[in-house]
Amino acid sequence: MAHLRLISSGPQPAEEAPLDAYSRVVTEVAERLAPSVANLRVSRRFRGRRVDGGGSGVVITPDGFMLTSAHVVERVETGVASFSDGRELELEVVGTDALSDLAVLRTSDDDLAPAELGDAESLRVGQLVVAIGNPHGFGSSITAGVVSALGRSLPTRQGRVVESVIQTDAALNPGNSGGALADGSGRVVGINTAVAGVGLGLAVPINRTTRGIVAALMNEGRVRRAYLGLAGGSRPLPPRLAARLGRRSAVEVVEIVEGSPAALAGLRPEDLIVALDGSEVRGVDDIQRLMTAERIGETVTATVVRQDRELRVPLVPTELEEERR
Repeated sequence: MAHLRLISSGPQPAEEAPLDAYSRVVTEVAERLAPSVANLRVSRRFRGRRVDGGGSGVVITPDGFMLTSAHVVERVETGVASFSDGRELELEVVGTDALSDLAVLRTSDDDLAPAELGDAESLRVGQLVVAIGNPHGFGSSITAGVVSALGRSLPTRQGRVVESVIQTDAALNPGNSGGALADGSGRVVGINTAVAGVGLGLAVPINRTTRGIVAALMNEGRVRRAYLGLAGGSRPLPPRLAARLGRRSAVEVVEIVEGSPAALAGLRPEDLIVALDGSEVRGVDDIQRLMTAERIGETVTATVVRQDRELRVPLVPTELEEERR
């Protein structure tokens, strides 16, 4: 006689619990952020003809300010933001910053749902993140993954480099640019900016530096920066030097632009910049944060380690001109 196997409706095996918890986090983040992420449809002129494009945007204030990627709205003439509740609002470009690939937009509505901005400095490799955007125009699409790496550099099509980006394996596709990368609490820790390959997405971090950029774009429509004329990257310090300085990393100079303030001051490739005007420098983001408009034309003292010798090098930053961005 055949025996039937009954399927229990009781408690599920313990090994399913982590999957349930994972699903619950992703679902809660999606529900929290979906009203704050818009589908952007834009039109621009390119070589005398109209070209339509799209992307995503994240609401950051109730009165209509939104954050997106600069390349999404480059040379845009008109645009519309569509929301999950069916609203379609015309948008204007308030300001763009190609160096960070961030832009601020504004719509006419004063009753939007702003996302909560987090701090990418608290992210750890392996941490769960959720991406929300509009890939290929499909609104409010959700993908999830982990932080694959931190502190990446992103070369852009214009020859610029966006520093300190977040790498994630959350699936991103064209149209995700400008959308939100959120942590498990639904706080936006990055603005999705590029797809570098299958399982390799990149996002501009939300941190002290980018918060300052966003504030400048909202208030002035542009970002004024001091310019040193060097390229570098974060480098672990040798144990003896790390012990002496009380830190683990500094910025190694990789390239000096001819005729720049760094060149005139005598900085060289392989120099290690450990401080600027007494403020510790552990990564490129620290230099970018310190190169504010107030330092243009003012003497800045760089503390540099060169072949185990500690030097203090005075520099006079100039203003970062538009064509250099």
